[in-house]
Amino acid sequence: MPRMPKIESPLSSSAPRIASTDPSAALPGGDVDLLGANLGPILNHQPVVMLGESAMPVLLSRSQRITVRIPEEARSGNLRVLQNGAQSNTVEFDVAGLLATGIHAVTSPAVDLEGNIYTTFSGSRGQSTPVSVYRIGADGELRPLLSGLLNATGLAVGADGYLYVSSRNDGTVHRVSPSGASSQYAEGMGVATGLAFDAEQNLYVGDRSGTIFKIAPDRQIFVFATLEPSVAAYHLAFGMDGTLFVTGPTTSSHDCVYAIDRDGNASVFYRGLGRPQGLAIDIAGNIHVAASIGGRRGIVSITQAGDASLAIAGNGISGLAFAPDGMTILSTSNAIYHLALGIEGLRLF
Repeated sequence: MPRMPKIESPLSSSAPRIASTDPSAALPGGDVDLLGANLGPILNHQPVVMLGESAMPVLLSRSQRITVRIPEEARSGNLRVLQNGAQSNTVEFDVAGLLATGIHAVTSPAVDLEGNIYTTFSGSRGQSTPVSVYRIGADGELRPLLSGLLNATGLAVGADGYLYVSSRNDGTVHRVSPSGASSQYAEGMGVATGLAFDAEQNLYVGDRSGTIFKIAPDRQIFVFATLEPSVAAYHLAFGMDGTLFVTGPTTSSHDCVYAIDRDGNASVFYRGLGRPQGLAIDIAGNIHVAASIGGRRGIVSITQAGDASLAIAGNGISGLAFAPDGMTILSTSNAIYHLALGIEGLRLF
């Protein structure tokens, strides 16, 4: 009988070994590094990297690092490396699941206390679309919620359970009931983009031409802060202590996250991001931003101490939100994904 090839144990000193992945989660199409030992090619034969039953394209392989791309059909599962008859240990890896397509999101989605997810079909400037805002319910179905609002952009859920939607076309903000009835809440907001409520139910609106507006519960409007104009949008999120964190991509490749105190004084909280967009904050105060760092795109997590790292790999991410069940909801320009990361988002009310 022919001799069967010997399969080396992962404990063998010459077998490939995965110590960790960087990052530990991704959207399909995202690039991920596997770090460890004995990961490089042997006699010009590249290693094979498997995620469950899916083989992943290998973009780079060195002794201590392999860079792979997550295929579209991949699902969460165990990663392993096959190399010259040897097999590595396995490492769990999370891949975002697709919830919906056929959207156009330019900022973060919004999630209410019941776990309903809201996203937009924003369209290009001045484009009229059949649906302005969609809702994804507990059954996972994408259904129209609002029509007739030109260039629906920023989303925020108020303590009243209503959805607030900005229009970057005419500088208005609209208040939308759970049944989809809409009324104008404010006007004159410039190029209105990101929205966020503070604990006192003041609504903040990012005018990408350089102003953060504050709308009091009685609808009085104030100029809260001024920043450098953005080429795309301002994105807003509040921290536990009332600090407003803002991103707004410019023509620079070294953009920042701003921190604005209760008096409207702005400072740079973190600098070094490429095209930062939607952001969300967890209960530990970590800031999660759709951006690139060190040339790698996805969700960047920044601690309150200012330490930043790529947490989720993925291209084209416009924003994120945390759902009550621990799901992380991610939007790209044309799709909504979810990841079971168990992160609890910060809620001020």
